[in-house]
Amino acid sequence: MKYTKFSILTTTEAEDFISAMLYELGVMGVEIENNVPLTREELAGMFVDFPPELAPDDGSSVISFYAADGIDTRALLQQIYDGIEEQRQFVNVGPGTVKIGETEDTDWLNNWKQYFHAFLIDDIYIRPTWEKPDPAVSCKTEIVIDPGISFGTGKHETTQLCIKALRKYLKEGALVLDAGFGSGILSIVSLKLGASKVVGTDIDEACLTSVKENFAVNGLPAKQGIFYCGNLIDDKKLQDNVGTGCFDIVVANILADVIIPMAPVIPDRMKPDGIFIASGIIDFKEKEVKEALSDAGFTILETMHQGEWVGIVCNRSL
Repeated sequence: MKYTKFSILTTTEAEDFISAMLYELGVMGVEIENNVPLTREELAGMFVDFPPELAPDDGSSVISFYAADGIDTRALLQQIYDGIEEQRQFVNVGPGTVKIGETEDTDWLNNWKQYFHAFLIDDIYIRPTWEKPDPAVSCKTEIVIDPGISFGTGKHETTQLCIKALRKYLKEGALVLDAGFGSGILSIVSLKLGASKVVGTDIDEACLTSVKENFAVNGLPAKQGIFYCGNLIDDKKLQDNVGTGCFDIVVANILADVIIPMAPVIPDRMKPDGIFIASGIIDFKEKEVKEALSDAGFTILETMHQGEWVGIVCNRSL
């Protein structure tokens, strides 16, 4: 099968802004190429002996993604250019030009794996299924993950913000709702940290396969997770199936433009003293999300930042 490859020439400064814009257009994964040197922490997390040699960093970046054959290329291209021009209000996007080419699925479906290596988030060791554990790594918790065609390796800042919040707020025996579970990584982290059970929702049916496989490789019983395909925002039957007033923690690592309309339906899912962890929020959307959370009856407990991304922890106002 052939795929259309879109490559946006931009700047490293605008990477998160352009990526967030693409996610809002329905793009579920991007490739980013730049010459930014790896930090000491990133090198340590990759467990490599010799860092890759890069050309001098000139601030340029190329963000690429793939669309299946048959998509309305002209319409999507116009949406991308409109989105790029909107981002110019907030950040230097550079040239903002888009190149289009064709590629076979064999060029990218598996090749991306060379960029996903084992890494640590505090004492949580996350490694892909195709890497053996490193005996030199000392950790309290190990998570094995294969994102497949679903979003969620744990590497992205938004996922790391959620994991750090789960480590802080999740209590033994908690019941967790994972809204937008993707590969299931946050559900798996929750169970490994002591949750008794997780319930998840996602609009992508492919995620049901990913989460089932990732539960298996982590040795977790299938009965510890119940997962639904559907839109929690407006699907009343799904809301009823998920449950009312029963969750100690709700975690949503999605996008600001999804969290905002989702906020009003979250309180009914939670226990009176429950915690809502929201991430996937680009920083210029922080105020808008906080206003939506406040309107939905939440009190902000903590705001976390990592790069251009924001995580918000809140509870129901009593």
